[in-house]
Amino acid sequence: MTRVLVWKLLRDVRLPLLLVALLLGAFQCLWARITERILGQLSPFFNMLAALGGLRPADVEAAVFEGPGKIIRTLIGGEQIDLNGAMDLLSIGYVHPLMQTIFCIWAIGRAAGAVAGEVDRGTMELLLAQPIARSRLILAHFWVDVLTVPVLCLSLWAGTCLGTLLVGEIKVKPAPVKVPLRVSLQLPQENEEAQRQRLAVDRLAFAPALLAVAGLIFAVGGSTLWLSSASRFKWKVQGIAVLVALIQFLINLLGQMWELLGPLRPLTIFYYYQPQQMILGRPWTVNFSEWNGGQPLLEVPFLPVLYGVGAVGYAMAWWTLNRRDLPAPL
Repeated sequence: MTRVLVWKLLRDVRLPLLLVALLLGAFQCLWARITERILGQLSPFFNMLAALGGLRPADVEAAVFEGPGKIIRTLIGGEQIDLNGAMDLLSIGYVHPLMQTIFCIWAIGRAAGAVAGEVDRGTMELLLAQPIARSRLILAHFWVDVLTVPVLCLSLWAGTCLGTLLVGEIKVKPAPVKVPLRVSLQLPQENEEAQRQRLAVDRLAFAPALLAVAGLIFAVGGSTLWLSSASRFKWKVQGIAVLVALIQFLINLLGQMWELLGPLRPLTIFYYYQPQQMILGRPWTVNFSEWNGGQPLLEVPFLPVLYGVGAVGYAMAWWTLNRRDLPAPL
């Protein structure tokens, strides 16, 4: 009976799943094109202007991202991201606010309708009238997540691979302005090997980041399923879940700029969503420096936290649904 229910749930989400997967893949293709445009044309132009003014590229970046621009810098990964590196720029596509919004919308929308949606529509009694235990209902939704979340993750990777293949090798184009010969000889010249390494793209390096994407979706979906198992109205669950996710996102974002909110960042799920560290070959850990005056306090792997939150959410949803009384349909 569980298998029949799983197939029924998969049929219900097949069209939204296809649309969301196409959207995620299309955005990564677009982001690959944006990366090629920035590194191939815009970045050399601004670097030349910085050299003509006797400045370093880092000085130009500091001026661009000063004040309100600091929010943009925080959104794309903070100071640890090198805007002149192809892998760094491509990794932004995995932490872009639009991507995180789509992940949360999918997780919240599906989990909110899992229990509260059935009760709200008056179909829960018909469903439980079949020879199926309440725990089997939670198990069926877990298997649906196991089957659908990898599809969303693979669509991201497929979009990155397809986009980088369509764009081809990133090449630096001459600046669209003429520079006197005497001045051009004084401009710093980048070593060809260094430039090749800076613009190289390793598509396989993006594969581990899919674990972080799946972890975020699973964590948000599991916690929302707990709310859904205790509620009667789908719209209430969606409202509460969206509000909680938005507050966590803002705390994690603003906490990187304001020390007052910094200690609250580890209390949000987005603090543990670090796909850029996985793509760029950095440690898969968070260090809780916000609780130790900016110095590393404790190295904790972030993937177990993401999946742990989702697992706790599913466990609490199972416990809550088995203990609650289901109201009669209105």
